[in-house]
Amino acid sequence: MITRRKALISGVAAVAGGPGFLKFSSTTKAAAANTPPSTQPTNGGYTPVVTPNGTTLPWEMDGDVKVFHLTAEPVKREFAPGMVVNCWGYNGQSPGPTIEAVEGDRVRLFVTNKLPEPTTIHWHGILLPNGMDGVGGVTQPHIQPGETYVYEFDLKQHGTLMYHPHSDEMTQMAMGMQGFFIIHPKKPDRQIDRDFCIFLQEWYIEPGTFTPNPLVMTDFNIFTFNNRVWPGTAPLIIRTGPRVRIRLANLSMDSHPIHFHGHHAWQTGTDAGPIPPSAWWPATTVNVPPGTTRDFEFVADNPGDWPIHCHKNHHAMNAMSHDFPNMIGVDQSGTAEQMRKYVNGYMSMGTDGMGEMGSMHMPLPPNTLPMMTGEGPFGPVGMGGMFTLMKIRDQLNNYDDPGWYTQPKGTMARRVSVETAAPAVYTCIMHPQVISDKPGKCPICGMNLAVKK
Repeated sequence: MITRRKALISGVAAVAGGPGFLKFSSTTKAAAANTPPSTQPTNGGYTPVVTPNGTTLPWEMDGDVKVFHLTAEPVKREFAPGMVVNCWGYNGQSPGPTIEAVEGDRVRLFVTNKLPEPTTIHWHGILLPNGMDGVGGVTQPHIQPGETYVYEFDLKQHGTLMYHPHSDEMTQMAMGMQGFFIIHPKKPDRQIDRDFCIFLQEWYIEPGTFTPNPLVMTDFNIFTFNNRVWPGTAPLIIRTGPRVRIRLANLSMDSHPIHFHGHHAWQTGTDAGPIPPSAWWPATTVNVPPGTTRDFEFVADNPGDWPIHCHKNHHAMNAMSHDFPNMIGVDQSGTAEQMRKYVNGYMSMGTDGMGEMGSMHMPLPPNTLPMMTGEGPFGPVGMGGMFTLMKIRDQLNNYDDPGWYTQPKGTMARRVSVETAAPAVYTCIMHPQVISDKPGKCPICGMNLAVKK
């Protein structure tokens, strides 16, 4: 049976170029007919992008010119329930709203500065006159607080671009000033049914505080998708069958290898535009270096709840303490009981790894998230930071969250044996007086019970 994924791959391998190489076969046309109506191209022949946890900037026409308005200003951004951060952004958002236009459009962009310091705005990757490039002190004066500047130019290309300051960028970009500038092709050579934009960013926010420290150069402790962390990141809702594009952008200090489960994809674009089909790169992980964008595409032919996350180990967790001692393999038996005589609430951690952090309910500083958090259908997820889910379903009437996926019978891993040398006894590492003969949660603090040693 020829799936849509096989049709996509064989088309590239056989032709490797030309606008007709991605035309649907009769089989894929039938599959495409079942996609929700809202995925069909609109507004001049393109499928509007979705910015999870974000918005698209509205525009109005002035003759033949599309007019946009951006205001640079301090904003409060909820990274996840229980954590609100003092950011800088645009139009009350961080990252700023996504700008969408079409190749050949003439755009006029009014930028007002409501920050406490000067700023500019650079249209990253866009081909335009030098005086519109937005580099403070080089191509224009800095925009002083209270001033409005206007930029106007023709869009001569298409692709995944960005906007960000070029004025005190160490502070302004580190505080969240960035956004997508999506230019759709005037004559698309293929249909994209679902099109998502995800901005990657990293921060240092001292536990118990509200404002990022822009002076930090390497030691970051919060990692975000569109300035949200798991479990605050919105899932990507997709119906089985459509062709999906995910656009990634990165203005942080580090590269981020974004890995997606359940599918193989093709890397199809950068911030310099589309990659020729003959050079498409098959991948399950797309690395996004600083100052770049990357597009990848796949056919969503494998239903389920599929993680998408950064594959740098520390980037899929939340505010961790970097001075935590390495206790892996260290026998701490009896330590907690002795220490609690002097330090109320003390608990030993890390002997057998840090997975227990996913179920902890220990007190935290104000405005601070657990290192790993979020509950799945089978218990704690044990993730944070740059992590979300692609929820792919056979039947969808809309793009609301469909809940957790139910695996068909016979398709889920199962336990087939367990060591039974002696009956296991379970206890709470925080409350050792809690004893149970089976797994569960501590009735006092809610932590998962662990096998008593």
